[in-house]
Amino acid sequence: MYTIDVAHPARPAESVEQEVEAAWHHVQRSKTLRLLKVIHGYGSSGKGGSTRTVVRNWAFAHRQHLRAIIEGERYSLFDSETQVVRLTCGQYPDADLGTDNPGFLILWIH
Repeated sequence: MYTIDVAHPARPAESVEQEVEAAWHHVQRSKTLRLLKVIHGYGSSGKGGSTRTVVRNWAFAHRQHLRAIIEGERYSLFDSETQVVRLTCGQYPDADLGTDNPGFLILWIH
């Protein structure tokens, strides 16, 4: 799994989109990587921040190029999509698995 953190430090939306796009291309060109974990944070307001919105909107707009989009709050062994991803891509160690954390997104790339 390839992981990027676009939440720290805070940056403009265009910069966030460019970084996610570059990471997506990196994973897409890789012969071994299939998963991209984007740490976008949740925002200090308690309602989700603008970086989170930018990342999730980007994922939605590019969903035709993704096999799955798994939000951090769903990323659990009890989630059927997570189970399929982990069976297909491997049982990699991940401290965020099962934490109900809305501050990241897992993208399974075609």
